[in-house]
Amino acid sequence: MRPKYMPNKSIRTLNDLVNHHLIPVEELPLLEQVVDDFLLGITPEMHQLIDKTNPTDPIAMQFVPTVNELEITPSESDDPIGDQVHQKTKGIIHRYPDRCLLTPVHVCPVYCRFCFRKEKIGMGSQTLTPKELDGALEYIGNHPEIWEVILTGGDPLILKPAQLAKLLQRLCSIKHVDVIRIHTRIPVVDSDRINEAMLQALQCEKPVYVVLHANHPNEFTPNAIKACHSLVKAGIPMLGQTVLLKNINNDIETLSTLMRCFIKNRIKPYYLHQGDLVRGSKHFRTTIEEGQRLMKALRGRFSGICQPTYVLDIPGGYGKVPIGPQYLHESMDETEKPHYRIEDYQGHFHDYALIP
Repeated sequence: MRPKYMPNKSIRTLNDLVNHHLIPVEELPLLEQVVDDFLLGITPEMHQLIDKTNPTDPIAMQFVPTVNELEITPSESDDPIGDQVHQKTKGIIHRYPDRCLLTPVHVCPVYCRFCFRKEKIGMGSQTLTPKELDGALEYIGNHPEIWEVILTGGDPLILKPAQLAKLLQRLCSIKHVDVIRIHTRIPVVDSDRINEAMLQALQCEKPVYVVLHANHPNEFTPNAIKACHSLVKAGIPMLGQTVLLKNINNDIETLSTLMRCFIKNRIKPYYLHQGDLVRGSKHFRTTIEEGQRLMKALRGRFSGICQPTYVLDIPGGYGKVPIGPQYLHESMDETEKPHYRIEDYQGHFHDYALIP
Protein backbone atom coordinates (compact mmCIF):
# COMPACT_ATOMS: atom_id res chain seq x y z
CA MET A 1 0.00 0.00 0.00
CA ARG A 2 1.18 3.52 -0.72
CA PRO A 3 1.38 5.94 2.20
CA LYS A 4 -1.90 7.70 2.99
CA TYR A 5 -0.21 10.90 4.10
CA MET A 6 1.60 13.64 2.25
CA PRO A 7 5.09 14.14 3.71
CA ASN A 8 5.57 17.84 4.34
CA LYS A 9 9.29 18.01 3.64
CA SER A 10 11.46 17.04 0.71
CA ILE A 11 13.88 14.17 1.18
CA ARG A 12 17.38 15.62 0.99
CA THR A 13 19.62 13.31 3.05
CA LEU A 14 20.39 9.62 3.38
CA ASN A 15 19.04 9.71 6.94
CA ASP A 16 15.73 10.92 5.48
CA LEU A 17 15.71 7.84 3.24
CA VAL A 18 16.41 5.55 6.19
CA ASN A 19 13.75 7.22 8.36
CA HIS A 20 11.17 6.78 5.59
CA HIS A 21 12.22 3.15 5.00
CA LEU A 22 13.40 3.78 1.47
CA ILE A 23 16.89 2.31 2.00
CA PRO A 24 18.28 -0.11 4.59
CA VAL A 25 20.63 1.40 7.15
CA GLU A 26 23.34 -1.10 6.16
CA GLU A 27 23.74 0.63 2.78
CA LEU A 28 24.58 4.02 4.28
CA PRO A 29 28.41 3.77 4.03
CA LEU A 30 28.37 2.98 0.30
CA LEU A 31 25.58 5.41 -0.50
CA GLU A 32 27.50 8.23 1.15
CA GLN A 33 29.95 7.94 -1.75
CA VAL A 34 27.05 8.15 -4.19
CA VAL A 35 25.48 11.31 -2.76
CA ASP A 36 28.89 12.93 -2.43
CA ASP A 37 29.01 12.88 -6.23
CA PHE A 38 25.38 13.79 -6.93
CA LEU A 39 22.81 15.37 -4.64
CA LEU A 40 19.69 13.65 -3.40
CA GLY A 41 16.27 15.25 -3.76
CA ILE A 42 12.73 13.82 -3.67
CA THR A 43 9.70 16.07 -3.33
CA PRO A 44 6.78 15.17 -1.03
CA GLU A 45 4.68 14.63 -4.15
CA MET A 46 7.05 11.99 -5.52
CA HIS A 47 7.63 10.46 -2.09
CA GLN A 48 3.91 9.90 -1.72
CA LEU A 49 3.86 7.95 -4.99
CA ILE A 50 6.50 5.42 -3.98
CA ASP A 51 5.16 1.95 -3.24
CA LYS A 52 7.49 0.72 -0.50
CA THR A 53 6.24 -2.85 -0.92
CA ASN A 54 7.57 -2.90 -4.49
CA PRO A 55 11.38 -3.18 -4.72
CA THR A 56 11.21 -2.10 -8.38
CA ASP A 57 8.86 0.83 -7.89
CA PRO A 58 9.33 3.05 -10.98
CA ILE A 59 9.29 6.30 -9.00
CA ALA A 60 11.78 5.13 -6.38
CA MET A 61 14.09 3.82 -9.09
CA GLN A 62 14.30 7.28 -10.67
CA PHE A 63 15.15 9.22 -7.52
CA VAL A 64 16.48 6.95 -4.75
CA PRO A 65 20.27 6.49 -5.02
CA THR A 66 21.66 2.96 -5.24
CA VAL A 67 25.10 1.38 -5.10
CA ASN A 68 24.77 0.71 -8.85
CA GLU A 69 25.83 4.32 -9.36
CA LEU A 70 29.31 3.41 -8.15
CA GLU A 71 29.90 1.28 -11.26
CA ILE A 72 31.51 3.54 -13.86
CA THR A 73 32.09 2.17 -17.37
CA PRO A 74 34.89 3.41 -19.67
CA SER A 75 32.40 4.93 -22.14
CA GLU A 76 30.70 7.09 -19.50
CA SER A 77 31.54 10.75 -19.05
CA ASP A 78 30.97 13.70 -16.75
CA ASP A 79 29.86 15.66 -19.85
CA PRO A 80 28.09 13.00 -21.93
CA ILE A 81 26.46 15.32 -24.47
CA GLY A 82 29.29 17.83 -24.85
CA ASP A 83 27.82 20.88 -23.12
CA GLN A 84 31.29 22.17 -22.31
CA VAL A 85 32.29 22.14 -25.98
CA HIS A 86 29.49 24.56 -26.86
CA GLN A 87 29.41 26.79 -23.77
CA LYS A 88 29.95 30.30 -25.10
CA THR A 89 29.66 32.16 -21.82
CA LYS A 90 28.35 31.14 -18.44
CA GLY A 91 24.71 30.12 -18.85
CA ILE A 92 24.77 29.83 -22.66
CA ILE A 93 25.19 26.59 -24.63
CA HIS A 94 24.97 27.28 -28.36
CA ARG A 95 25.07 23.94 -30.18
CA TYR A 96 22.66 24.46 -33.10
CA PRO A 97 22.57 27.48 -35.45
CA ASP A 98 19.05 28.79 -34.75
CA ARG A 99 18.69 28.09 -31.03
CA CYS A 100 20.60 28.10 -27.78
CA LEU A 101 20.20 26.91 -24.23
CA LEU A 102 19.98 29.38 -21.37
CA THR A 103 20.59 27.86 -17.94
CA PRO A 104 19.63 30.45 -15.30
CA VAL A 105 19.63 27.90 -12.46
CA HIS A 106 21.24 24.53 -11.78
CA VAL A 107 18.95 23.34 -9.01
CA CYS A 108 15.88 21.10 -9.24
CA PRO A 109 13.11 20.02 -6.88
CA VAL A 110 14.05 16.40 -7.61
CA TYR A 111 17.31 14.86 -8.77
CA CYS A 112 16.98 12.13 -11.37
CA ARG A 113 19.72 9.55 -10.85
CA PHE A 114 20.32 9.34 -14.63
CA CYS A 115 20.58 13.12 -15.20
CA PHE A 116 23.00 13.98 -18.02
CA ARG A 117 24.05 17.12 -16.14
CA LYS A 118 24.52 15.42 -12.77
CA GLU A 119 28.06 16.80 -12.48
CA LYS A 120 26.71 20.36 -12.31
CA ILE A 121 23.10 20.05 -11.18
CA GLY A 122 22.58 21.07 -7.57
CA MET A 123 25.65 23.30 -7.51
CA GLY A 124 24.59 26.74 -6.32
CA SER A 125 27.74 28.21 -7.85
CA GLN A 126 26.35 27.40 -11.31
CA THR A 127 23.24 29.57 -10.80
CA LEU A 128 23.67 32.82 -12.68
CA THR A 129 24.33 36.02 -10.79
CA PRO A 130 22.59 39.17 -12.11
CA LYS A 131 25.82 40.16 -13.86
CA GLU A 132 26.23 36.71 -15.42
CA LEU A 133 22.61 36.74 -16.57
CA ASP A 134 23.23 40.13 -18.20
CA GLY A 135 26.19 38.59 -20.02
CA ALA A 136 24.13 35.61 -21.20
CA LEU A 137 21.36 37.86 -22.52
CA GLU A 138 23.92 40.08 -24.20
CA TYR A 139 25.27 37.02 -26.03
CA ILE A 140 21.77 36.19 -27.29
CA GLY A 141 21.21 39.79 -28.34
CA ASN A 142 24.48 39.82 -30.29
CA HIS A 143 23.61 36.67 -32.26
CA PRO A 144 20.70 37.39 -34.63
CA GLU A 145 20.68 33.79 -35.86
CA ILE A 146 19.19 32.71 -32.51
CA TRP A 147 15.48 32.26 -33.26
CA GLU A 148 14.62 30.17 -30.19
CA VAL A 149 15.88 30.24 -26.60
CA ILE A 150 15.49 27.10 -24.50
CA LEU A 151 15.41 27.61 -20.74
CA THR A 152 16.82 24.57 -18.99
CA GLY A 153 19.27 23.87 -16.23
CA GLY A 154 18.31 22.83 -13.52
CA ASP A 155 14.60 23.42 -13.65
CA PRO A 156 13.69 26.97 -14.71
CA LEU A 157 10.24 26.77 -13.10
CA ILE A 158 11.89 26.57 -9.69
CA LEU A 159 12.43 30.34 -10.09
CA LYS A 160 10.03 32.62 -8.29
CA PRO A 161 7.28 33.82 -10.64
CA ALA A 162 8.49 37.43 -10.47
CA GLN A 163 12.02 36.36 -11.43
CA LEU A 164 10.77 34.21 -14.28
CA ALA A 165 8.45 36.94 -15.58
CA LYS A 166 11.30 39.44 -15.66
CA LEU A 167 13.55 36.98 -17.50
CA LEU A 168 10.89 36.16 -20.09
CA GLN A 169 10.18 39.83 -20.71
CA ARG A 170 13.86 40.48 -21.28
CA LEU A 171 14.00 37.62 -23.78
CA CYS A 172 10.86 38.87 -25.50
CA SER A 173 12.48 42.27 -25.94
CA ILE A 174 15.22 40.74 -28.13
CA LYS A 175 13.84 41.29 -31.61
CA HIS A 176 15.19 38.18 -33.33
CA VAL A 177 14.07 35.77 -30.57
CA ASP A 178 10.68 34.51 -31.76
CA VAL A 179 10.13 31.45 -29.55
CA ILE A 180 10.93 30.54 -25.94
CA ARG A 181 10.94 26.98 -24.71
CA ILE A 182 11.05 25.82 -21.06
CA HIS A 183 12.11 22.30 -20.08
CA THR A 184 10.73 21.22 -16.71
CA ARG A 185 9.58 18.45 -14.37
CA ILE A 186 7.75 20.83 -12.02
CA PRO A 187 4.16 20.09 -13.14
CA VAL A 188 4.51 16.44 -12.11
CA VAL A 189 7.01 16.55 -9.25
CA ASP A 190 6.01 19.79 -7.49
CA SER A 191 2.66 20.69 -9.01
CA ASP A 192 1.71 23.36 -6.46
CA ARG A 193 4.24 25.67 -8.12
CA ILE A 194 1.93 25.89 -11.12
CA ASN A 195 -0.25 28.52 -9.45
CA GLU A 196 -1.86 31.70 -10.70
CA ALA A 197 1.32 33.72 -10.19
CA MET A 198 3.33 31.24 -12.27
CA LEU A 199 0.69 31.19 -15.02
CA GLN A 200 0.81 34.98 -15.16
CA ALA A 201 4.61 34.93 -15.28
CA LEU A 202 4.52 32.65 -18.32
CA GLN A 203 2.38 35.08 -20.31
CA CYS A 204 4.54 36.69 -22.94
CA GLU A 205 4.03 38.49 -26.23
CA LYS A 206 5.98 35.70 -27.94
CA PRO A 207 5.17 31.96 -27.85
CA VAL A 208 6.32 30.15 -24.71
CA TYR A 209 6.33 26.36 -24.97
CA VAL A 210 6.57 24.16 -21.88
CA VAL A 211 8.24 20.77 -22.42
CA LEU A 212 7.33 18.35 -19.65
CA HIS A 213 9.77 15.59 -18.68
CA ALA A 214 7.87 12.50 -17.47
CA ASN A 215 8.99 8.87 -17.59
CA HIS A 216 6.17 6.78 -16.16
CA PRO A 217 2.35 6.94 -16.20
CA ASN A 218 2.29 6.99 -12.38
CA GLU A 219 3.67 10.52 -12.53
CA PHE A 220 0.35 11.73 -13.93
CA THR A 221 -1.35 12.13 -10.56
CA PRO A 222 -4.57 14.17 -10.20
CA ASN A 223 -2.47 17.14 -9.03
CA ALA A 224 -0.08 16.79 -11.97
CA ILE A 225 -3.00 16.60 -14.41
CA LYS A 226 -4.54 19.69 -12.83
CA ALA A 227 -1.25 21.57 -13.21
CA CYS A 228 -0.92 20.58 -16.88
CA HIS A 229 -4.52 21.55 -17.58
CA SER A 230 -3.89 24.95 -15.99
CA LEU A 231 -0.93 25.54 -18.30
CA VAL A 232 -2.84 24.51 -21.41
CA LYS A 233 -5.92 26.56 -20.46
CA ALA A 234 -3.63 29.55 -20.01
CA GLY A 235 -2.73 29.22 -23.68
CA ILE A 236 0.69 27.63 -23.15
CA PRO A 237 1.40 24.82 -25.64
CA MET A 238 2.98 21.74 -24.11
CA LEU A 239 5.29 19.02 -25.43
CA GLY A 240 6.47 15.89 -23.65
CA GLN A 241 9.87 14.24 -23.42
CA THR A 242 10.88 10.94 -21.90
CA VAL A 243 14.10 9.07 -21.21
CA LEU A 244 14.02 5.38 -22.13
CA LEU A 245 14.88 3.67 -18.83
CA LYS A 246 15.57 0.00 -18.18
CA ASN A 247 13.02 -1.65 -15.88
CA ILE A 248 11.04 1.60 -15.66
CA ASN A 249 9.45 2.23 -19.04
CA ASN A 250 11.13 -0.13 -21.53
CA ASP A 251 8.06 -2.26 -22.19
CA ILE A 252 5.35 -1.46 -24.67
CA GLU A 253 2.53 -1.46 -22.10
CA THR A 254 4.19 1.20 -19.94
CA LEU A 255 5.54 3.25 -22.83
CA SER A 256 2.23 3.33 -24.73
CA THR A 257 0.29 4.20 -21.57
CA LEU A 258 2.71 7.07 -20.91
CA MET A 259 2.37 8.43 -24.44
CA ARG A 260 -1.42 8.25 -24.14
CA CYS A 261 -1.20 10.10 -20.81
CA PHE A 262 0.62 12.91 -22.57
CA ILE A 263 -1.95 13.09 -25.37
CA LYS A 264 -4.98 12.81 -23.06
CA ASN A 265 -3.66 15.83 -21.22
CA ARG A 266 -3.07 17.82 -24.42
CA ILE A 267 0.71 17.35 -24.40
CA LYS A 268 2.32 16.25 -27.66
CA PRO A 269 5.05 13.60 -27.23
CA TYR A 270 8.25 15.14 -28.58
CA TYR A 271 11.37 13.12 -27.76
CA LEU A 272 12.10 9.64 -26.46
CA HIS A 273 15.75 9.87 -25.44
CA GLN A 274 18.19 6.99 -25.56
CA GLY A 275 19.91 7.05 -22.17
CA ASP A 276 23.05 9.21 -22.22
CA LEU A 277 26.46 7.88 -21.19
CA VAL A 278 26.23 9.44 -17.74
CA ARG A 279 28.72 8.29 -15.12
CA GLY A 280 27.19 5.52 -13.03
CA SER A 281 24.06 5.08 -15.16
CA LYS A 282 24.68 1.72 -16.85
CA HIS A 283 21.80 0.11 -14.91
CA PHE A 284 19.36 2.57 -16.51
CA ARG A 285 20.37 2.15 -20.16
CA THR A 286 18.71 -0.08 -22.71
CA THR A 287 20.24 -1.08 -26.04
CA ILE A 288 19.36 0.96 -29.12
CA GLU A 289 17.96 -2.20 -30.71
CA GLU A 290 15.52 -2.54 -27.82
CA GLY A 291 14.44 1.07 -28.26
CA GLN A 292 13.89 0.52 -31.97
CA ARG A 293 11.75 -2.56 -31.29
CA LEU A 294 9.65 -0.52 -28.88
CA MET A 295 9.23 2.25 -31.45
CA LYS A 296 8.09 -0.31 -34.04
CA ALA A 297 5.52 -1.68 -31.60
CA LEU A 298 4.36 1.85 -30.74
CA ARG A 299 4.10 2.90 -34.39
CA GLY A 300 2.10 -0.14 -35.40
CA ARG A 301 -0.42 -0.28 -32.60
CA PHE A 302 -1.00 3.21 -31.28
CA SER A 303 -2.25 6.51 -32.68
CA GLY A 304 0.13 8.56 -34.80
CA ILE A 305 -0.18 11.49 -32.41
CA CYS A 306 1.25 9.26 -29.63
CA GLN A 307 4.58 8.87 -31.46
CA PRO A 308 7.69 10.61 -30.09
CA THR A 309 10.93 10.81 -32.06
CA TYR A 310 13.48 8.34 -30.70
CA VAL A 311 16.79 10.25 -30.49
CA LEU A 312 20.39 9.84 -29.45
CA ASP A 313 22.51 12.77 -28.29
CA ILE A 314 25.86 12.00 -29.90
CA PRO A 315 28.67 12.05 -27.29
CA GLY A 316 31.10 14.89 -27.75
CA GLY A 317 28.59 17.63 -28.49
CA TYR A 318 27.57 16.67 -32.04
CA GLY A 319 23.84 17.01 -31.40
CA LYS A 320 20.72 14.85 -31.43
CA VAL A 321 19.89 12.49 -34.28
CA PRO A 322 16.83 10.29 -34.83
CA ILE A 323 17.66 6.60 -34.37
CA GLY A 324 14.24 5.04 -34.90
CA PRO A 325 13.67 1.86 -36.89
CA GLN A 326 14.09 1.88 -40.66
CA TYR A 327 11.12 0.93 -42.82
CA LEU A 328 12.61 1.76 -46.23
CA HIS A 329 15.12 -0.58 -47.88
CA GLU A 330 16.60 0.52 -51.22
CA SER A 331 18.10 -1.67 -53.94
CA MET A 332 18.51 -1.61 -57.75
CA ASP A 333 16.34 -3.62 -60.13
CA GLU A 334 17.58 -5.28 -63.34
CA THR A 335 17.37 -1.95 -65.21
CA GLU A 336 19.50 -0.31 -62.50
CA LYS A 337 16.65 1.91 -61.43
CA PRO A 338 15.97 2.51 -57.73
CA HIS A 339 13.73 -0.13 -56.21
CA TYR A 340 12.37 -0.12 -52.70
CA ARG A 341 11.15 -2.70 -50.23
CA ILE A 342 8.84 -1.13 -47.65
CA GLU A 343 8.26 -2.79 -44.28
CA ASP A 344 4.80 -2.34 -42.77
CA TYR A 345 4.04 -2.13 -39.07
CA GLN A 346 3.43 -5.91 -38.92
CA GLY A 347 6.88 -6.72 -40.29
CA HIS A 348 5.75 -7.62 -43.82
CA PHE A 349 7.62 -6.33 -46.88
CA HIS A 350 6.13 -4.73 -49.99
CA ASP A 351 7.65 -3.69 -53.32
CA TYR A 352 7.60 -0.03 -54.24
CA ALA A 353 9.05 1.10 -57.56
CA LEU A 354 9.77 4.79 -57.83
CA ILE A 355 9.11 5.82 -61.44
CA PRO A 356 10.66 9.19 -62.40
